[in-house]
This record gives sequence, C-alpha cells and structure tokens, in this order.
Amino acid sequence: MSMKINGMRGGFLTRAMAVFGAALAASAAVDAGRKPARRDLVTLGIDPAAFERS
Repeated sequence: MSMKINGMRGGFLTRAMAVFGAALAASAAVDAGRKPARRDLVTLGIDPAAFERS
C-alpha cells in the first residue's frame, strides 16, 4: 500500500515541477520576444497553433 502512495506522490511532484518549469521557460521566451517552445506550450495545456494566431 505505501509503495502505491509513494508512487502517486512522486508522479504528482514530477508533474508539478514540469509544469512550473514550462511556465518559467514560456514566460522567459515571451519576455525576450521569442516564441515559446512547443513542448512547453503543450505541457501547459496551450495549443501551439492557437499561440501562433495571437
């Protein structure tokens, strides 16, 4: 039982760190006047094609 709980906790923390890192990378790209990486947009749940239009 504890193995399953530890696995869920590790997955949550890993995902949270990935989202936080993607948000930092995307905001830095926008601040610098560049287009954010497709991977970062997908991680944040943003459709890269929609980002192109704005």
